[in-house]
Amino acid sequence: MNKYESVIIISPTVAEEGVKALEQKFTDLINTDGKLEKIDELGKRKLAYEVKKNKEGIYVVFNFEANPTLITELERNYRITDEIIKFITVKLED
Repeated sequence: MNKYESVIIISPTVAEEGVKALEQKFTDLINTDGKLEKIDELGKRKLAYEVKKNKEGIYVVFNFEANPTLITELERNYRITDEIIKFITVKLED
């Protein structure tokens, strides 16, 4: 299993409960074929440029171990979740 870091930016219009629900959804997905190590909720931040007509977003960082096949499924879920305006997943060095 490899170590990954995944950063998602959630629309600023999403309520606190909605953010927690999204965190739980992706935590469950990661834990199906990997192991979540840490979640950092960085809060609402100003974006460098406008994304989908939003000037700010709620940042959430997931650190986890997983098989490479999970990343495809995780990013597919990011794409079909309307509340997520941007995301990136990177493999961390050992």
